Amino acid sequence: MEKETHCRKSHHSIATKKDLTTRLNRVEGQIRGIKGMIDNDVYCDDIITQLAASQAALNSVARILLDGHLKSCVKERLLEGDDAVLDELGTTIQKLMRK
Repeated sequence: MEKETHCRKSHHSIATKKDLTTRLNRVEGQIRGIKGMIDNDVYCDDIITQLAASQAALNSVARILLDGHLKSCVKERLLEGDDAVLDELGTTIQKLMRK
């Protein structure tokens, strides 16, 4: 018998989805801008500054997603007695911390 997959779909509110989409659209624009800066031989330090801003914006999206994950999927699975979610969460946090 195959183990049931828990919470494999996000349960974000419409407002959260809109916020995340707005943030990701901004990051997408930043990345396009960085590519243009490279094409135009912009000073390296200025490009690095924009890369740092893009990384910070992506980290912000990740924090919002992680917060929602903890408050919904992880909480639900722990209440159901599924402690394996803690190992999954540890792996997820390790992925976020790689840089």
